[in-house]
Amino acid sequence: MNTSHRVLALASTCLALSSLSSQAYADKLGEVLERGEIVIGTGTANPPWHFTQNGETVGFDADIGHLLAKGLFNDPSKVRFVNQSSDARIPNLLTGNVDLSCQAMTVTAARAQQVEFTIPYYREGVGLLLRAGGDYGDFDALTQAGTEVTVAVLQNVYAEEMVHKALPEAKVDQYQSQDMIYQALNSRRADAVATDLSTLRWYLQQNPDRYVDAGYAWMPQSYSCAVAPGDQRWLNFLNTTLFEAMHGVEFDAYAQAYEKWFGETPPAPRPGFPSP
Repeated sequence: MNTSHRVLALASTCLALSSLSSQAYADKLGEVLERGEIVIGTGTANPPWHFTQNGETVGFDADIGHLLAKGLFNDPSKVRFVNQSSDARIPNLLTGNVDLSCQAMTVTAARAQQVEFTIPYYREGVGLLLRAGGDYGDFDALTQAGTEVTVAVLQNVYAEEMVHKALPEAKVDQYQSQDMIYQALNSRRADAVATDLSTLRWYLQQNPDRYVDAGYAWMPQSYSCAVAPGDQRWLNFLNTTLFEAMHGVEFDAYAQAYEKWFGETPPAPRPGFPSP
């Protein structure tokens, strides 16, 4: 290789290293820190996850956002929520409209081909809500009653199959809205309501003397925040912050939010053990 070729090769190498260096610092974490706030896509009409109260976005997803803001800026208020529909969660990430989506988002293999997920911050499932003082006091009573039981559930192509995984002999009545399934329970047209466990816990907390939990849950699924693919540093930061909220130094804040929205206190991390 002659001198001119060496000079060209050295120049190309320097340009490549400069480009890599720029890319290393032009990441989402750096962008968010420079901006001074984190932008989170979420919804406004799904309590206890995300809804509007006194003009502000509140709920467990919102509190997860405040935990992340505290990790970034030591100030939980440094967060801006963007109201988005559920079908906009992925597009808004891929177009850069939000830094991440935290919107009761179920982790699936198909979605993981489009976005990257943080570690789960909640495990959802299906539960059964009963009337306090009703004909059936718990899951065992519902099971023993067999075909005598009617379960109200939100209309869905998989609704009947879902209910029958827990109560194979029960009658299944499907309704078009969440309010209607509770009306069916209150009017005794249904003996139980099958709904998301998080919604059940929220509803119990709002009506502590009117309903009871049947004590059985099934069909587990993970809820995680999602980010645009390809930025490992950003994903690592989010995972570290979430892990320490659930199992480390910020556990008290996580537990306080959990108890506020779900009416239960999560098990505390056990000192002396490195993982949950």
